[in-house]
Formats: sequence, structure tokens, C-alpha cells
Amino acid sequence: MQIYWTKINKIIEETPEVKTYMLDRPEGFTWEEGAHTHLALKGFNAGDKPNRGLVRHMSIMTLPHENSIGITTRIREQCSEYKMILRNLEVGDKVALFKTHSNVPLKREGKNVYLLSSGVGLATFRPLVLDYFGHPENVTKIHSLNIDSSREFLFTDIFETSREKEFTSQFVDNRQDYYEEVKSLASDKGGLFYVVGSDEFLRQNIDVLSDQGIKPEQIMLDKREQQRPTFLSIELPM
Repeated sequence: MQIYWTKINKIIEETPEVKTYMLDRPEGFTWEEGAHTHLALKGFNAGDKPNRGLVRHMSIMTLPHENSIGITTRIREQCSEYKMILRNLEVGDKVALFKTHSNVPLKREGKNVYLLSSGVGLATFRPLVLDYFGHPENVTKIHSLNIDSSREFLFTDIFETSREKEFTSQFVDNRQDYYEEVKSLASDKGGLFYVVGSDEFLRQNIDVLSDQGIKPEQIMLDKREQQRPTFLSIELPM
């Protein structure tokens, strides 16, 4: 396993509780849209066994051509030791990256794509949208739906409706409106539905989509292939 140590080159305060850490791109480090990586803090591999408390699974919210690795995360006042350390890091401090993989690359099958996310889950979708803007081939249109009860919506410079680009973006601040909109989007029986958020959020979305007749193969999750049956073992009515 290759571990890439790299420096923080910029810290962006997206909202009072959300920060983006921009990291130097190490030589040889590559990724694609929809990628996640393991972000480890200093000391995680200092002992005989890795300290898992100093490692988290994070989405990369940038594309390689931006030449910086962006990690966006929510850090609440009451948080874990990991988030407390992360909150206190400064530009120039080092972090480690390893085991980078993409579970949700943008599928180009000539279909409508729906991006369903909660809060900072939107960070996973930012590079998919940018990739689509640069290369819209074989994607009919993209619709993004994000729920964030804080109303501190993220990346509004990217997630802005554009008829010219066949892209629509929608933000809601409550579950009732969110799931009513998911039901409406699911009227497209041929669409592809990407879902990013907590495990509970994934299951709730899958339940709604399944009830509307969307098949498991149309639902993309930010999970390893072997984990998908745990969420998508739903038998749909004929």
C-alpha cells in the first residue's frame, strides 16, 4: 500500500461548520470523478498497528486538472478527536492519503442522471458535475437535489441551474420536501440515481426509489461493490 504524505496549501471556511482542505497533489497521485480516499493524520502509523482513530474515509471534491486535492468536511463544535485535530491543522501541515478509489464515476449511457445528497455529501458530486460540464457527451441531463437543514448550502457557484448546460440544481431544508421531490424525479423510469449520505440516508432513498419502481441497477451508491447487496437486496414487484 502506497502512502502519500502531502501538505495543506489552503483552508476554505465554506460555512461556520464546514471546511475545505486543499492539499498539494503528490507526484503519481491520480483519481477520477466520484473518488474517495483515506485521509490520515500525523501519528496514525507510528505504532505497531495503524491508529484507526486517526483515519477517515473522505470524498475528493476536485478533479485532477484543478491540480489540488480538495477535501470538504463538516466539523461541529462537539466532535471526535479526529475532527478536533483536523480543525486545528494549518496551512503547511502534512496529512497522508492512501487507498483512493471511485465507486461513483459518471456513467455515460445516454440517460438522465439524478444526484441525491445530504449536506456535505454534495462534495462527492461536485467533480461529477464539473466533468459533465467539460464533457457532456452521452449524458442527457443532470439534476442535483440536496437537503441541508442548516440552510448553509454548499458550492452554489457550481450547483446553479443552467438551461444551456442541461443542468438543474435544487436545495431543500426539510425531509418532507426532499422526499416528495425524490418521488417526482423517480417518474423517470429510465434514469440513473446517485445517492450520497449516511447509511440511514441511503436506505431511506432506496426505499422511496424502489417504491416508485426504480430498479437496483439504476441506483449508484458510494459503496464498494461487495457492500451494495447490503443496501440493494430489495425485491421489487413485477
